[in-house]
Amino acid sequence: MLFRYEYQDGTWIDLEQPTEDELRDVAHEFSLDNRIEAELLSPTPEPLVANDSGGVLVALHFPTQDAENDAVKNQEIDFVVGGHFIITAHYEIIAPLYQLKKLFETRGLVNRDESITTDVLLEILFAHLYASVRDYTNHIASRLALVEKDMFGGRERRTVRAISTINREFLHLKSSLANQEEPLHRFLDLLARRGFFDDSFNERARHILLERARVVRLTETHHAIATELRETNAALLESRQNQIMRTLTIVTFGVELIALVLSVRWLF
Repeated sequence: MLFRYEYQDGTWIDLEQPTEDELRDVAHEFSLDNRIEAELLSPTPEPLVANDSGGVLVALHFPTQDAENDAVKNQEIDFVVGGHFIITAHYEIIAPLYQLKKLFETRGLVNRDESITTDVLLEILFAHLYASVRDYTNHIASRLALVEKDMFGGRERRTVRAISTINREFLHLKSSLANQEEPLHRFLDLLARRGFFDDSFNERARHILLERARVVRLTETHHAIATELRETNAALLESRQNQIMRTLTIVTFGVELIALVLSVRWLF
């Protein structure tokens, strides 16, 4: 499926599960080489940066919620950027891109009367993507607040699995964001060195990197809280088990004492 949006400075093409014919036509229109065309056609398991005469490619994986099992999954998005075009390619629906396309269509955010440029649109795209990751991080944190309430409400045994699940989700988020760091820097650096944009691009690139950094800090903060709560929950469980053992010991001693008294009375 191909979405096309024309703006004053150029064109945004969004390819969702593209066919070979769609990719071939787009590659021909924007003079992309065979390697970039091949990378767009199939999933890329690891982040990738490539450069040709037509533009610069980066393949990144963005964490999102897996609706089927309430866990983290990665969604790949390939970006190819030139002086007057942006191509995004992906193999499933990407919610923030879908929402942005609908916004462009219904509200006319991008039109020929506005002085939008390719580097501005690139910043908008990354802002929406990282806002989505931030929202997902906050969603996990809201579940953590409910777990904390249960834990200090005397239901610490029930929260063991929930805390472990949340910790695992934060770890996956941190891993996905960490894997983006080096290729994203290389991608933006290549764009700057290619001279596609004016000097203001350096500031826009800095904004994109800051958006990612903010999400990283947010994830690390919530993960630290989750780790602390897991340790607190373990301490509460240990305390509760010790209390149970003391109670059982007292009860056992009492039963044995009664049995001893009864046996003595029986003898006399």
